[in-house]
Amino acid sequence: MGKIVSRTSLKQVLKKLRAARKRIVFTNGCFDLIHVGHVRYIKKARQMGDVLILALNSDRSVRQLKGAGRPITSQNDRAEILSALEPVDYVVIFDELMPLELIRQIRPDVLVKGSDYKTSQIVGGDFVQSQGGKVKTVPMVKNRSTKNLVKTVITRYGRR
Repeated sequence: MGKIVSRTSLKQVLKKLRAARKRIVFTNGCFDLIHVGHVRYIKKARQMGDVLILALNSDRSVRQLKGAGRPITSQNDRAEILSALEPVDYVVIFDELMPLELIRQIRPDVLVKGSDYKTSQIVGGDFVQSQGGKVKTVPMVKNRSTKNLVKTVITRYGRR
């Protein structure tokens, strides 16, 4: 089994991780055009436990969240790129707008999001805390975003 897992095979992975008493960290996002902000965020999230499970928004859910022109990179390409990053232990794609059901399935010890979210606004945060887990935020890297990358490309190379 590789790093990219289905929700079904994730259940088996979780059984083994819990039996080994591993501290499970969960984060999620679109990760459309991978940039240094993503990499730093993922590294910091991984430092909060033994295993990092990254839930990746499907193409359909990214379109709903970000608009018709997104994603720029397909879910399969994004999953492969993310799985190649050392701090990422597992990538699972989800189709919902918000990963609440997946968070309930995983029951992470630590739920991580960027500091652009208030802890009280993080989807699944109440559930994780009710299970004895922690909700943490990671500082965002200024001026690093997919939106900024797209603007830079358009500015430098124009719309063709």
